[in-house]
Amino acid sequence: METIEMKSVVLGFSLVLLLQASLFSTEPEHIIFDTDISGDVDDVLALAMLHTLADRGKCELLAVTISKQNPLAAPFVDAVNTFYGRPDIPIGISKTAPFRESKYLQLAKQRDGGSLRYPRDVGISQSPENAIDLLETVLKKARDKSVTIVQVGLAVNLSGLLQTESGPELIRKKVKRLSVMAGAFTTIHDNNHYLEANVRNHVPSMRVLAEKWPDQVPVFWSGFAIGISVPYPRESIAHDFDYVNHHIVKEAYLLHSGPHHDRPSWDLTSALFAVLPDRDYFQLSSPGRVIVEADGFTRFAPGRTKRDRYLKIDPIQGARVTEALVQFVSENPLNNTIK
Repeated sequence: METIEMKSVVLGFSLVLLLQASLFSTEPEHIIFDTDISGDVDDVLALAMLHTLADRGKCELLAVTISKQNPLAAPFVDAVNTFYGRPDIPIGISKTAPFRESKYLQLAKQRDGGSLRYPRDVGISQSPENAIDLLETVLKKARDKSVTIVQVGLAVNLSGLLQTESGPELIRKKVKRLSVMAGAFTTIHDNNHYLEANVRNHVPSMRVLAEKWPDQVPVFWSGFAIGISVPYPRESIAHDFDYVNHHIVKEAYLLHSGPHHDRPSWDLTSALFAVLPDRDYFQLSSPGRVIVEADGFTRFAPGRTKRDRYLKIDPIQGARVTEALVQFVSENPLNNTIK
């Protein structure tokens, strides 16, 4: 009897180990982060979160491409990547995107004494690549259906890729999903025709994306309402980043939003869904097609095709998402060498 019980215990323990192994051996999402980092600060929070998720083995950052022009944008991204222990992530910029002023990109050139507060190579010994060329290079090297693209800005880079000779086929072959922060799919502040900024600020490129993106690659849209439902709490900025004397994320947030504002987490929601789509942080609409009108209004047509869905969220999910965002954004980097 004791032998049978012992065997049962051993078998049960073995099953637990196998289950744990299956849970923790899941292959990380391979992420391209396409961002208009420069204006709003939620791009910075989203990039920090992706680094934390990479530390946890949940994703791998293949590249960062930038969809606004500012000479400090690529150096700033490199400074963030270096802060999080990944200084060699390739960075691409667009030469056709609109210029954007910034309240926080100046941190890329902040000095303490004679040294940069946040070390970087881009803008010193290295130059950023062309964004569309970089997208093609990364996708060509990737395994089939292995790449998730997170677009949280203008669509200038992806629309440019779609208009190259090899771009559409590369997307069909290499990309698993696209997670986009853009559009408005519900009434916003009593406005039934709300023109969301990532669409409104460059309507032609978002129309190309909506019209030409291959039907075989699903697109998940995180609309304006999702971000405002889960604002990033100012208390976290005040208290959760003090494990170093200077934190590039905290300083960027304070320069942009100050200490008394809970900034909506627009870009973070797209990144969170992209890396952890099966955690039930969000609900999904029925499948259909997002149509971008000439004025930048995003209209969802259910059932027209099954390519597009948009995110939805209830209050319980909102509380879970907020908790997750704080944890992932503020976590001490594994490889941070800045004190």
